[in-house]
Amino acid sequence: MEGLVAELMRSYQETQERMSDPTVYNDRREAAETGRRLKELEGPYKLAQEWRGVRSDLDAAQADGDLRELVPELEERLAALEEELKLALVESDPADRKDVIVEIRQGVGGDEAALWAANLFRMLTRYAERRGFTVEQLETSGNESGGFKEVVFAVKGDGAYSIFKWEAGTHRVQRVPETESQGRIHTSTATVAVMPEAEEVEVELDPNDLKIDVYRSTGPGGQSVNTTDSAVRVTHVPTGIVVAMQDEKSQLQNKTKALRVLRARLFELERERQQAEQAEARRLQIGSGRRAEKVRTYNFPENRLTDHRVHLTVHRLDKILAGELDEFTEALAAEERRRALETASA
Repeated sequence: MEGLVAELMRSYQETQERMSDPTVYNDRREAAETGRRLKELEGPYKLAQEWRGVRSDLDAAQADGDLRELVPELEERLAALEEELKLALVESDPADRKDVIVEIRQGVGGDEAALWAANLFRMLTRYAERRGFTVEQLETSGNESGGFKEVVFAVKGDGAYSIFKWEAGTHRVQRVPETESQGRIHTSTATVAVMPEAEEVEVELDPNDLKIDVYRSTGPGGQSVNTTDSAVRVTHVPTGIVVAMQDEKSQLQNKTKALRVLRARLFELERERQQAEQAEARRLQIGSGRRAEKVRTYNFPENRLTDHRVHLTVHRLDKILAGELDEFTEALAAEERRRALETASA
């Protein structure tokens, strides 16, 4: 542990020195990266300082007969600090600090699934606002029942991906639809995809790889709602990924939004490819985050929500739907750290 602490303190001091280096300071990208690294090291550095202090006190107590009664307490504190340090040093996902693009789609269940997709949209946007993030709606495709076939939005703020990545997957709901006259419980689903938003320099789009179509935007019933060809459909020919946008009145604005979503999908595609090649890293994840994977069940009659990844159940579904998801985010993040620590120690 002494070697780990020494290495951590050396890294922290070197990063501090880099922050005051004029060549780093004058390079905006490198300065931002160094600043983020320094911020990441601050917590572990303070734990390392405390560990050294407790280690020194323990050595003194073991050497002094008058202080020997303090030894058990100091040993317990030292062991706890070592565990905290190991957890703090578990390598985080480089994408964790990024903004995200979230796509919610109705799944099985027809109109009820579309209404459920709308409920999830409200839940996640309220959660984002509670956490101090900014929400930007990118595209909606509604249906006549008032639900969403699909809704796409961005969540902006430092660490957005680290919070929202746990929402990816299939969300299952069990409830009595308003249109159900017999009072029977129906099961419906909606899928959530969460992707780190990629910067232009991270995903370069070759214009030759893009097929761009323009058309008139349509409403829920298929009727034209615009007299100009403002809607845009972008197809990335090499991968077959298609992104369509029609919410803005300007063709240029719709194209800009479509390219943002396309970059995020391509960025996530490359991340998945890299992770698939790293079998060890894949085992650290709690589930794959793929859309077909059922992550939660929301049971309205029992006011119950169960997260199947960490086997956590609470009976306050009404509060959860109002955006109170912190307990689940913290449980999932803690489980990821625990598994990563187990693998690092193996």
